[in-house]
Amino acid sequence: MIRVLIADDQALLRGSFRVLIDLAGDCTTVAEAGTGVEAVALAARHRPDVVLMDVRMPEMDGIEATRRICADPATAGTRVLILTTFDLDEYVYGALRAGASGFLLKDTPPADLLAAVRVVAAGEALLAPTVTRRLIDEFARRPEPARPLPRRLDGVTEREREVLTLIARGLSNTELAAHLHLSLATVKTHVGRLLTKLAVRDRAQLVIVAYETGLVGPAAPGPDPGAGRPTRAAG
Repeated sequence: MIRVLIADDQALLRGSFRVLIDLAGDCTTVAEAGTGVEAVALAARHRPDVVLMDVRMPEMDGIEATRRICADPATAGTRVLILTTFDLDEYVYGALRAGASGFLLKDTPPADLLAAVRVVAAGEALLAPTVTRRLIDEFARRPEPARPLPRRLDGVTEREREVLTLIARGLSNTELAAHLHLSLATVKTHVGRLLTKLAVRDRAQLVIVAYETGLVGPAAPGPDPGAGRPTRAAG
């Protein structure tokens, strides 16, 4: 069973999410939090697989709560899926920087929300298409790096840099394999090595690294990952 913590300041929404999760068959709600402070405390107590995290909450917002949960060794295995009614750049960037593994709007259809919980629980990352575009736009507005790539990419091979670049453009593992003419197993190996070398949790964090190191910028070429579907790892 996928153990889920629901964090939202609206009791009606928490109740709705709880019914949806508990009826899924492979998920169960372990606790509910009405504030960011409660979310952090309950995550430490129950160590859920996934936290459904609202952004705007009293006492502590969802982004700070996400940061604390992801930074705590006791909840290292917990993934955070941000749910909000606000599709705004600062929330996307802040949530992913804080360690969130996914970002969806609250008007996401119930079946898609459950699918997102399963994807994130499996250790993958999931971003709604509009969120992926906004994340790219956020970095595109920033000036190009005026210095060489930071030492954070030292030890990353040229092939791995190529894979990282395409991940930042939104390609799935299957799309990476087709684009690079590699087997799916080889692509998964490259992705796994990138996660280890860059000391990040998942693909969402790889996207952040690619942009923050200057590996990918608004002028960087890359195939169109497509629209109208979530960006996620394959397999």
